[in-house]
Amino acid sequence: MTSVFIGGSRAISKLNDVIREQLDNLIMKRCAILIGDANGMDKAVQKYFAQKRYSNVTVFCMDHCRNNVGGWQTRPITAPPKAKGFEYYAAKDAAMAQEAKCGLMLWDGESRGTLNNVVNLLGHGKKVLVYLGPHKSFYKLSNEEDLDALFARCDQNTIQDLKRRLEPQLRLHQL
Repeated sequence: MTSVFIGGSRAISKLNDVIREQLDNLIMKRCAILIGDANGMDKAVQKYFAQKRYSNVTVFCMDHCRNNVGGWQTRPITAPPKAKGFEYYAAKDAAMAQEAKCGLMLWDGESRGTLNNVVNLLGHGKKVLVYLGPHKSFYKLSNEEDLDALFARCDQNTIQDLKRRLEPQLRLHQL
Protein backbone atom coordinates (compact mmCIF):
# COMPACT_ATOMS: atom_id res chain seq x y z
CA MET A 1 0.00 0.00 0.00
CA THR A 2 1.33 3.42 -0.94
CA SER A 3 1.76 5.88 1.91
CA VAL A 4 1.45 9.54 0.94
CA PHE A 5 2.70 12.48 3.00
CA ILE A 6 0.28 15.35 2.45
CA GLY A 7 1.54 18.73 3.52
CA GLY A 8 1.12 22.32 2.61
CA SER A 9 1.10 25.99 3.26
CA ARG A 10 -1.20 27.49 5.84
CA ALA A 11 -2.21 30.00 3.15
CA ILE A 12 -3.88 27.21 1.18
CA SER A 13 -6.79 26.33 3.42
CA LYS A 14 -9.56 26.17 0.82
CA LEU A 15 -9.60 23.07 -1.36
CA ASN A 16 -10.54 23.74 -4.97
CA ASP A 17 -11.79 21.17 -7.49
CA VAL A 18 -8.27 20.40 -8.76
CA ILE A 19 -7.02 19.61 -5.25
CA ARG A 20 -10.14 17.61 -4.34
CA GLU A 21 -9.69 15.53 -7.51
CA GLN A 22 -6.17 14.55 -6.39
CA LEU A 23 -7.43 13.68 -2.90
CA ASP A 24 -10.19 11.57 -4.45
CA ASN A 25 -7.53 9.74 -6.51
CA LEU A 26 -5.70 8.88 -3.29
CA ILE A 27 -8.94 7.56 -1.77
CA MET A 28 -9.68 5.52 -4.89
CA LYS A 29 -6.18 3.99 -4.74
CA ARG A 30 -6.65 3.32 -1.01
CA CYS A 31 -3.43 5.12 -0.12
CA ALA A 32 -2.31 5.44 3.47
CA ILE A 33 -2.45 9.16 4.25
CA LEU A 34 0.15 10.74 6.53
CA ILE A 35 -0.83 14.26 7.54
CA GLY A 36 0.03 16.82 10.18
CA ASP A 37 -2.23 18.47 12.72
CA ALA A 38 -1.80 22.18 11.90
CA ASN A 39 -4.56 24.67 11.27
CA GLY A 40 -4.96 25.70 7.64
CA MET A 41 -4.21 23.13 4.95
CA ASP A 42 -3.76 20.13 7.28
CA LYS A 43 -7.12 20.78 8.92
CA ALA A 44 -8.86 21.44 5.57
CA VAL A 45 -7.57 18.15 4.13
CA GLN A 46 -8.50 16.32 7.33
CA LYS A 47 -12.05 17.70 7.04
CA TYR A 48 -12.25 16.50 3.44
CA PHE A 49 -11.15 12.96 4.33
CA ALA A 50 -13.56 12.94 7.29
CA GLN A 51 -16.44 14.04 5.04
CA LYS A 52 -15.53 11.19 2.68
CA ARG A 53 -15.39 8.84 5.68
CA TYR A 54 -11.90 7.79 4.65
CA SER A 55 -10.27 5.90 7.49
CA ASN A 56 -6.74 5.17 6.22
CA VAL A 57 -5.29 8.35 7.74
CA THR A 58 -2.60 8.84 10.37
CA VAL A 59 -2.20 12.23 12.01
CA PHE A 60 1.35 13.14 12.99
CA CYS A 61 1.67 15.60 15.85
CA MET A 62 4.05 16.81 18.50
CA ASP A 63 3.23 16.68 22.22
CA HIS A 64 -0.51 16.68 21.63
CA CYS A 65 -2.63 16.80 18.49
CA ARG A 66 -4.08 20.21 17.73
CA ASN A 67 -6.41 18.81 15.06
CA ASN A 68 -7.62 15.27 14.43
CA VAL A 69 -10.96 15.87 12.72
CA GLY A 70 -11.63 12.21 11.92
CA GLY A 71 -10.48 10.73 15.23
CA TRP A 72 -7.83 8.77 13.33
CA GLN A 73 -4.74 7.00 14.62
CA THR A 74 -2.09 9.47 15.79
CA ARG A 75 1.68 9.35 15.72
CA PRO A 76 3.26 11.61 18.34
CA ILE A 77 6.78 12.74 17.46
CA THR A 78 9.37 13.84 20.00
CA ALA A 79 11.23 17.01 19.07
CA PRO A 80 14.98 17.31 19.44
CA PRO A 81 16.00 18.88 22.77
CA LYS A 82 15.55 22.67 22.87
CA ALA A 83 13.89 22.75 19.44
CA LYS A 84 11.48 25.67 18.99
CA GLY A 85 9.36 27.14 16.23
CA PHE A 86 10.29 25.93 12.75
CA GLU A 87 12.70 23.24 13.98
CA TYR A 88 10.14 21.93 16.47
CA TYR A 89 7.46 21.22 13.85
CA ALA A 90 10.02 20.25 11.17
CA ALA A 91 10.76 17.14 13.28
CA LYS A 92 7.20 15.91 12.67
CA ASP A 93 7.45 16.67 8.96
CA ALA A 94 10.81 14.88 8.70
CA ALA A 95 9.25 11.76 10.23
CA MET A 96 6.43 11.83 7.66
CA ALA A 97 8.91 12.34 4.79
CA GLN A 98 10.95 9.40 6.02
CA GLU A 99 7.94 7.07 6.33
CA ALA A 100 6.01 8.04 3.20
CA LYS A 101 6.56 6.51 -0.21
CA CYS A 102 5.76 9.81 -1.94
CA GLY A 103 4.34 13.26 -1.25
CA LEU A 104 1.54 15.61 -2.19
CA MET A 105 2.36 19.20 -1.26
CA LEU A 106 0.05 22.20 -1.55
CA TRP A 107 2.45 25.14 -1.81
CA ASP A 108 1.79 28.86 -1.99
CA GLY A 109 5.26 29.48 -3.48
CA GLU A 110 6.41 31.11 -0.24
CA SER A 111 6.14 28.69 2.68
CA ARG A 112 9.53 27.57 3.99
CA GLY A 113 7.99 24.57 5.76
CA THR A 114 6.30 23.19 2.67
CA LEU A 115 9.45 23.68 0.59
CA ASN A 116 11.42 21.94 3.33
CA ASN A 117 9.03 18.98 3.01
CA VAL A 118 9.57 18.87 -0.77
CA VAL A 119 13.36 18.95 -0.25
CA ASN A 120 13.17 16.18 2.37
CA LEU A 121 11.09 13.94 0.13
CA LEU A 122 13.30 14.49 -2.92
CA GLY A 123 16.37 13.99 -0.73
CA HIS A 124 15.03 10.55 0.19
CA GLY A 125 14.59 9.76 -3.52
CA LYS A 126 10.80 10.07 -3.33
CA LYS A 127 8.52 11.69 -5.88
CA VAL A 128 6.43 14.73 -4.99
CA LEU A 129 3.34 16.14 -6.63
CA VAL A 130 3.31 19.87 -5.87
CA TYR A 131 0.25 22.06 -6.27
CA LEU A 132 1.54 25.58 -6.86
CA GLY A 133 -1.22 27.85 -5.56
CA PRO A 134 -0.44 30.95 -7.64
CA HIS A 135 -0.64 28.85 -10.83
CA LYS A 136 -3.50 26.60 -9.64
CA SER A 137 -1.64 23.65 -11.19
CA PHE A 138 0.15 20.48 -10.15
CA TYR A 139 3.78 19.73 -11.01
CA LYS A 140 5.53 16.35 -10.73
CA LEU A 141 8.96 16.46 -9.12
CA SER A 142 11.44 13.61 -9.11
CA ASN A 143 14.80 15.37 -8.93
CA GLU A 144 16.70 18.64 -8.60
CA GLU A 145 16.00 19.65 -12.21
CA ASP A 146 12.26 19.35 -11.60
CA LEU A 147 12.60 21.46 -8.46
CA ASP A 148 14.54 24.12 -10.41
CA ALA A 149 11.79 24.15 -13.05
CA LEU A 150 9.24 24.71 -10.28
CA PHE A 151 11.37 27.52 -8.85
CA ALA A 152 11.40 29.19 -12.28
CA ARG A 153 7.61 29.61 -11.96
CA CYS A 154 7.94 31.45 -8.65
CA ASP A 155 8.98 34.91 -7.51
CA GLN A 156 12.78 34.82 -7.73
CA ASN A 157 13.37 37.10 -4.74
CA THR A 158 11.24 34.79 -2.60
CA ILE A 159 13.03 31.70 -3.93
CA GLN A 160 16.47 33.19 -3.20
CA ASP A 161 15.37 33.98 0.36
CA LEU A 162 13.97 30.46 0.84
CA LYS A 163 17.15 28.88 -0.54
CA ARG A 164 19.21 30.95 1.88
CA ARG A 165 17.02 29.99 4.84
CA LEU A 166 17.00 26.29 3.84
CA GLU A 167 20.67 26.16 2.78
CA PRO A 168 21.71 23.53 5.37
CA GLN A 169 18.84 21.27 4.30
CA LEU A 170 19.58 21.76 0.60
CA ARG A 171 23.25 20.97 1.20
CA LEU A 172 22.37 17.91 3.29
CA HIS A 173 20.35 16.46 0.42
CA GLN A 174 22.72 17.86 -2.24
CA LEU A 175 19.87 19.71 -3.97
